[in-house]
Amino acid sequence: MEPEIALAARIKAIGFQCQRCGDCCRRVARESNLVMVGPPEIRRICTATGRAWREIAEPYPEFIEDGQGTRYTFGWCLKRTEDRCMFLEHDHCAVYDHRPWICRTYPFMLGEEGLMVFECPGLGRDIADKDAVAIARNLLARTRAEDEEYAAVKMHFMNMKPSGGRTLVIDSEGEKPIHG
Repeated sequence: MEPEIALAARIKAIGFQCQRCGDCCRRVARESNLVMVGPPEIRRICTATGRAWREIAEPYPEFIEDGQGTRYTFGWCLKRTEDRCMFLEHDHCAVYDHRPWICRTYPFMLGEEGLMVFECPGLGRDIADKDAVAIARNLLARTRAEDEEYAAVKMHFMNMKPSGGRTLVIDSEGEKPIHG
C-alpha cells in the first residue's frame, strides 16, 4: 500500500474535523503555541501580508553558546502576542491560505515512531476520504520540507567559521546575525 494511502487510512480511523476554535494558536502552557517555520514559509507569509521578515518571525527561543562568545539557534518561529499567534484574529487565521506546514497538519505529525497525534477538540470526528488524503499528503510534504531544512541547517553549521561575540540564527539559507 502506498504510504499516502496507508497514512490517510490511519487518519480516517482516528477521525478529525477542524472546529476552527483557535485553541492550537493560543498559549495554554509555556511554548504550547510555538510555530516553527522555515525560510520558504516565512517568505510566503511576507509576500502574502506585505510585512517584513522581522515583523512576523523571531529566532527560536533556545540558544546554544559555543564557549567563544557566539550564541546561536537553529530556526525561526512565528511571532506571538502574550497569549496567541500574531495571526489569530477573532478565532480565525489571518494567513490561512499561506499558513505553515505545522498549522496545515495539526494535530498530526510524523515522527520517528510514525504518526503522532496531539490533543485537539476536532479529534474523533468523521473525516471525508479526500480530507484524510489531503492531510496525509501535507504530512508527507511537511516531512520532506523539514528533512531538507534540517540537512541544509546541518551543512551550514558544519561549515561555520568561528567568530566570537555574535548571536546567530542558522537556517537553511545560512547564518543570520541577530542584533539586540
